[in-house]
Amino acid sequence: MDDNKFYVSYNSVHKLVKKLSKELLESGYDPDVIVAIGSGGYIPARIIKTFINRPIYAVGISYYGIDNKHREHPTKIQWIDEVQSQLVGKKVLLIDEVDDTRATLAYCIGELLKYKPEEIAVLVLHNKIKEKDVEFPAEIKRYFVGLNLDDVWIKYPWDADDIESHTEKERLMLDHLKKEGKELYQ
Repeated sequence: MDDNKFYVSYNSVHKLVKKLSKELLESGYDPDVIVAIGSGGYIPARIIKTFINRPIYAVGISYYGIDNKHREHPTKIQWIDEVQSQLVGKKVLLIDEVDDTRATLAYCIGELLKYKPEEIAVLVLHNKIKEKDVEFPAEIKRYFVGLNLDDVWIKYPWDADDIESHTEKERLMLDHLKKEGKELYQ
């Protein structure tokens, strides 16, 4: 992998979300609503809507201040107070792009549980295989992951300055992994 970075293209995001939507439906979990954590969960949430057609609510959680300095804990910067009644007794699918330290996901789950949903399932494109700062609350019984990865820096397409170069870097990385016998996207 280039400089210990893992490149992900829009096509790969789409393939992961399609695979995850199939796993979600085959598991028997039928969410009433999708909650997307911004900004990384917005695009996967919109893609999964194509496959399961549920309303999307967006929340903003930040682990960084305006000065880009890491805070001690996540905070809400945009929330769904206006639609909180839409979550009571409902099955919620919470989506983010990556489960890294798990702090943002766990914080968001704690806030959503205040609305007394029937159930919350978590869906992420990538899970970094490492010790997490926090565990999920006991209420979380369903956790859907597109790919488990080592603790590498993930370069998502929505963060790319040059999308062609970014996509080419992913292609080269995937070719290298394929030569090692690792096929990530079917």
